Amino acid sequence: MSLNDLLEKVKERRVAYKEVNANMFNGVAALLFFILIGVGTFFSFMFLVATKSPELFFVAEAGVVALSWIISSAVRIAAQWEKCLVFRLGKFRGLEGPGLFFIIPIIEGIRMIDIRIQTLDIPKQQVITKDNVPVSINAVLYFKVVEPADAVIKVQDFTYAVSNYAQATLRDVVGGMTLDELLAERQKIGEEIEKIVLAESKNWGLEITNIKIQDIDMPEDLKKMMSRQASAEREKRANITKAEGDKLAAFNLSDAAKTMANSPGAMQLRTLQTIDGLGPTASNTVVLAVPVEIMEAIKAFTKSAENK
Repeated sequence: MSLNDLLEKVKERRVAYKEVNANMFNGVAALLFFILIGVGTFFSFMFLVATKSPELFFVAEAGVVALSWIISSAVRIAAQWEKCLVFRLGKFRGLEGPGLFFIIPIIEGIRMIDIRIQTLDIPKQQVITKDNVPVSINAVLYFKVVEPADAVIKVQDFTYAVSNYAQATLRDVVGGMTLDELLAERQKIGEEIEKIVLAESKNWGLEITNIKIQDIDMPEDLKKMMSRQASAEREKRANITKAEGDKLAAFNLSDAAKTMANSPGAMQLRTLQTIDGLGPTASNTVVLAVPVEIMEAIKAFTKSAENK
């Protein structure tokens, strides 16, 4: 038995338990039942004393039990989050609850509906995207019952119906998108599915509050290819950034050279700054083969000669 089958059986048993529990005695009905039994037994005992017939006593006691059960079964209580549908001889009579209400025993039956927001898992399923990539995707659906009568009368099992409709819609929406769109626009996919499911579920008395995409699984070889592509893209951006940095550094060095060439004494200050940056360590020896002043004099002499 698969996990989905097991979950379905648990769900069916839970629904069956709720329906049985709705028709069982509640606390008020049980108290009323025992009070009626006590009162009926007292009168049966008085009848026994008057008639001195044990057979009639047991018949009267059986009648008291049956009558007490019928009367007490008319008392029903719905919780704050429940609405009760009352059916009289199979025909829908109206809604009751929350709180204490009464029904006609035997003739009327009830069905309790939870009107709180319910969470429903959309099982993982295989879907082919628009660019022919197989992916496994699952989601979670949030909905609530806003019209209990429509949810019970118009649909055999509204939970099963909305679950299957959401699954089919999920396949249709994902099948019309590429893999890149699927990975980048989860919120958009959920909103589109919610819009489609909401349009149909209104007729079932349901309101879809939200749909969220959970997991998207792809084949392992495709994951490796995407990982290599992402690594290559990051390396590309790193190389571009480094090249832009080198280009900016070259422009700055060029501007610095022009500034030094146009400012007298700038080269000397730069030379002194470089020497000072070497530190006072005795092992550092600096030899100036040609002093800066001589280089400046030669440069000035060359320039004056060119002007002549």
